[in-house]
Amino acid sequence: MKTILLVEDHSIVRMGVKLLIEDFMPSVMIIEAGTFNDTLRHLQTRYFDLVLLDIRIPGGEAFHMITRIREIQPKVRILIFSSQDEELYAIHYVRAGANGFLPKDSSNEEVEKAITSVLNGGTYISSIVQDQLVNNTLLERESKESPLEILSNRELEIMDLLLTGKWTKDIATDLNIKESTVSTYKARIFEKLEVTNILELFKKVEIYKRRKTDLN
Repeated sequence: MKTILLVEDHSIVRMGVKLLIEDFMPSVMIIEAGTFNDTLRHLQTRYFDLVLLDIRIPGGEAFHMITRIREIQPKVRILIFSSQDEELYAIHYVRAGANGFLPKDSSNEEVEKAITSVLNGGTYISSIVQDQLVNNTLLERESKESPLEILSNRELEIMDLLLTGKWTKDIATDLNIKESTVSTYKARIFEKLEVTNILELFKKVEIYKRRKTDLN
């Protein structure tokens, strides 16, 4: 029997995903966690085959959560289940060590395909992201055209929070780092993307996303 840790802070989402998984995996055992502290506690008390992980949960640490999970259970499979923009974030999560990235708006068939693939030792990413990973020539060209590809995981994390309207102080509290550190990262992001304020940053990201859509 496979054991899955479903990490999601919205109970109604957990309920729906749990019912869906049990529909195509009748013998599965699903344990639920609504915070990252709960996640770590469960990982320390029993073995899991898969962690279905939402990034934006209370106590969450974005990319660093993958490292924290693997410190406790090195062989556990991790499938990111997120509402974050797939084309902007999937590659970063896979490079950080996740075994796949599944958007929350995926069809039931895609959810089944992703979970089955990762549990069987594979990696799940959409065809769009496969193109990003496989076509190295395209990636190199796009990296020069759009610095978003070369942002570090922490820079991407802070950029995402800036785009949600959070202030430097709020971000420092969320990430448990100093305000001066956030300001330093913010300056690096602005420099790499060649923008001077949040409005320009938002426009730059939207242009990049449209470009990715056109390429695909």
